[in-house]
Formats: sequence, structure tokens, C-alpha cells
Amino acid sequence: MHVVIAPDSFKGTASAADAAAAIARGWRSVRADDEVVERPMADGGEGTLDAFEAAVPDARRMPITVRGPVAVQGRVAVQGRATDSAPIATHWLLLPGGTGVVELAATSALSLVDPLAPFDAHTAGFGDAIAAALDAGVKRLLLAVGGSASTDGGVGALSALGARFLGVDGRPVGLGNRALGRLDRVELSGLRPLPDGGAVVLGDVTNPLLGEGGAAAVFGPQKGADAADIIVLEANLARFARLVPGVSAEAPGAGAAGGAGFGLLAWGAEMGGGAALVASAAGLAHDLVGADLVVTGEGRFDGQSEAGKAPSHVARLAAEAGAPVALIAGSITAEPRGFAASVALAGLAGDRAAAMADPVRWLEAAGARLARGHSSRTPGGT
Repeated sequence: MHVVIAPDSFKGTASAADAAAAIARGWRSVRADDEVVERPMADGGEGTLDAFEAAVPDARRMPITVRGPVAVQGRVAVQGRATDSAPIATHWLLLPGGTGVVELAATSALSLVDPLAPFDAHTAGFGDAIAAALDAGVKRLLLAVGGSASTDGGVGALSALGARFLGVDGRPVGLGNRALGRLDRVELSGLRPLPDGGAVVLGDVTNPLLGEGGAAAVFGPQKGADAADIIVLEANLARFARLVPGVSAEAPGAGAAGGAGFGLLAWGAEMGGGAALVASAAGLAHDLVGADLVVTGEGRFDGQSEAGKAPSHVARLAAEAGAPVALIAGSITAEPRGFAASVALAGLAGDRAAAMADPVRWLEAAGARLARGHSSRTPGGT
């Protein structure tokens, strides 16, 4: 058999490369003679840099240090929670031909904030990384925006790129969503120009900036916001949006990464499908030709998984190639339509906590289960 294993990362527990390797080991433990190809995937969230690095020969990591993802206005702790973040040592990726890949999760991610700070987390470090790529002379930018800790509308990133956000006193209002409540004027004339080849936002969501499906309402809770907080976060984002001409808060993807999608659109970037670009770079469509089975996966398969996330894109490519596709996920809370088989790690391990505590073990077990199931349907199999 020719089997292609192309999972996304299992957020916070296993990288896409580690997940693919573990599933492959599990499969080979049952069917050692099969040809198994590992193709780690990403859709613009955590692990996008790793996926491009694995897919593109001669990709180079470019080390940088950027601002951490939390700042307290006036350096005075609010409610004793947030503190100024230490700088983050991270990197961006330079691809042959001059394309730069910058990942928000490497600079301003939810995983970098403890305790959570829904009002004071920001994207300035992401902007610092974009600026570093521009300084290096990139010809094109791919901007991966998943995994944000903030709901700042991308103001932090735009500030790092030369925009000014001022209060009624004419002074900068600072960073984070909290600062947007004091915003009176937005000056974008000082923004650094896009590279000649433009900038594409790699995202896995199509949410607008505002409303029931917007950045605050949908993603605020995972960033530490309660119901009362969401009302304020939303009002502050709406205040910002009113002051930015020429960009619609209803644009698909404007709500990505706490509204960073909106800010990047204001810079002139375009929205693009993260999973499609990673799959293209990896040559996934070629690998799927003649495949007997494709295995994909992610940490949580839910109602948003069909909206451009990696497993849904892999499934579409598999269907075009005429190959059946199986799903492995940490948990499955939506009907996995279009998949020939599915395995939830939480079911194998007994519960979600046990699966997250040792994800590699259960990914291997899931790979072995799929292989055993396939063996039982193969003439002469056991």
C-alpha cells in the first residue's frame, strides 16, 4: 500500500512533524511493508514555519528577538494580573526566491501568555518579526496568523510597521485591546510599504471582525475573556474599525487572530488559504496520486474544521485524487463528513487529559488502529 500521512499540529502537545512521525510508526508496527510518506501540514496557525521548513529545500531560519506578547498600559499592573512580557527569542523563515514566512504563533501566541491577559495581550512582536523580514529585503511575505493571545485588531503589528494610534491628547494610546478604548485618531501614512510581491495572510478562519461571529465573541473566551469582557473587547474593536477607512469589518478573515486579519488588510495584505499554500509547497497533490489511503488530523475536530483548516483541505485533495482519507484528532465534536474512518485520541486514552498528557503514545496507537482496520479489509490480511 501507498499511504500518505499529512496531519496538522496537535496544538500545544505535538508538532505536525512529530504527529506525522508517530502515526507512521504506529502504522508500520502493523504493516511494515507499506510505503508510508510523511507530509506535515499547517493552515496558518502554530507550526506553519515548521511545515514550510519541512516542505521547502534550502529554507533558512532567521533568528530574531521581538517584544513579548503582553504590555501593561503605563507599566502599572491592571488588577494585579498582567505583567510586561520578557522579549521573545524566535525566528522567521526565508524561502528560496526571497519569500519570507512570519508566524504570529512564534511571537504573540496564546501559549506564551500566563496568566491570560485578554485586554493587554498584543501583536507588536509579530510586527517586529515582519519588520525584520522587510529589513532583510524579502520580495514577498506569507503571514501566518493563527494562535493569537490578543484581541487588538492588529494594532500592535501595525505600530511596529510605522502606524500611529493616538488619543484625544495626541499621544500614543499604547498596546492591547484596552488601549483601543482611548483611541481617537489612526495615522497609517507612516506604514512601511509592502514588499514588491505583496503580503498574503495565511489563516484558517473566515470570521469577520465584529458581531456574533467576530473576533471577540468567538475567540475571546479561549483568550481568557468572560461575557462582560467580550462586550468591552467588541466595543473597542468597533471603535478602531470606525477610524480605519477603506477596510470592511465584514471582510472574511478580518476577525482572524483577534482582528489581526483586519489590521493586515489595512496595511494592504491579501487573505489567502494557509492550508492550500502549505500543501502546494509540500507537493502534496503529487504525493496523493495513486495513494491507497491518506491520513490527516488535528488537535480538535469541530464545527470550524471545515472552514479552511488543514484536515478539510487534505480531504478535498484526497477526493480529487480518488483516495480515501482517514481522520485522527485529539477530540472529535463534529461529524467527520467525507472521512472513511476516524479515531479520537481521547477515546483511545480514556479521556482528553490523558490523551494530552502523552500525545505521541496515542498518536502511535491511532496509526496502529487504522492499519489494523485496513488489514482486516485486505485479502490475506490479519
